[in-house]
Amino acid sequence: MAEAYIVEAVRTPVGRRRGGLSAVHPADLGAHVLKALVERSGVDPGAVDDVVFGCLDTVGPQAGDIARTAWLAAGLPEEVPGTTVDRQCGSSQQAVHFAAQGVLSGTQDLVVAGGTQNMSMIPIAFASRQAAEPLGLTDGPYAGSVGWRARYGDAPVNQFHGAELIAEKWGISRRDMEEFALRSHRRALHAIDEGRFDRETVAYGDVRVDEGPRRDTSLEKMAGLKPVVEGGRLTAGVSSQVSDGASALLIASERAVAEHGLTPRARVHHLSVRGEDPIRMLSAPIPATAYALKKAGMSIGDIDLVEINEAFAPVVLAWLKETGADPDKVNVNGGAIALGHPLGATGTKLMTTLLHELERTGGRYGLQTMCEGGGQANVTIIERL
Repeated sequence: MAEAYIVEAVRTPVGRRRGGLSAVHPADLGAHVLKALVERSGVDPGAVDDVVFGCLDTVGPQAGDIARTAWLAAGLPEEVPGTTVDRQCGSSQQAVHFAAQGVLSGTQDLVVAGGTQNMSMIPIAFASRQAAEPLGLTDGPYAGSVGWRARYGDAPVNQFHGAELIAEKWGISRRDMEEFALRSHRRALHAIDEGRFDRETVAYGDVRVDEGPRRDTSLEKMAGLKPVVEGGRLTAGVSSQVSDGASALLIASERAVAEHGLTPRARVHHLSVRGEDPIRMLSAPIPATAYALKKAGMSIGDIDLVEINEAFAPVVLAWLKETGADPDKVNVNGGAIALGHPLGATGTKLMTTLLHELERTGGRYGLQTMCEGGGQANVTIIERL
């Protein structure tokens, strides 16, 4: 049976909104991790079959197939192509899936999977607004569709509404969310102070550590924040941070490992993606995890570490309730509430952290999942070697 191996994984520190990476061209962020990936792995870059990058809001500096642009901006061989993927927040996790599938199919041997995003430069959903407004299209991607309206009516389709629906359905209070958010900050700061991220990050100029975690946050400060939606439970304090950054993995076949003298660090044990209610939108990791574990012949107890994207606190809290996962194995170094969520880069950022933490702790299996626009979720299970 063919195998897909993870050979190397790197990321930039995550810059906070208007922080140290905010003025960096997103292609240069991507180029930075690509150069580090090649240097650390020792691979011949000309042997890479493809570069698959996640990126959302592909307008302006993020337009024009940024996977290709970043590779060329890194000074790497022109004969290597690139393609850009948009599965919303899961875009670079999907890039890992496409890369692994290319290797598992036997049609490719070395594929780079990664992502880049500068949210300070290009705000979320900016691309769709900029493209639509000059054409007089102001209804967004759903409201003008007869088929969509017939199926879902006029229900709001946005992540804040979805997070509120999750909190209501699973009985998650604002206090529950704030306690979870505080734990995310404390875990992230502990990881930074212990140097847990040092091996996985490659500094960009003066930005050497993740900028998001707040040492001065508290339950009292969070309690004073206004709800995002009037009368709701959700606040900025329990939501992922607007962020900038890039990340990348090198995926290799057995043949490439042998031919290039590479050292595999993990194998892709399982990959899948599922969808559910697009109005609630953010709860898809729950059925997606159940589906993945069943397909892999595993239980949640077989998993040593979990990375689930903290788009909003209720996403993770509902997932914990439904899966019965041990909270002490989930986002052990904090998550996006503290560390940030640079959209198209987050999937491979989480995978990079998952791999390094498995190595640090000696764990065998790691599971990664994340909610995505449209009510979708990718699940990847890796096995440390």
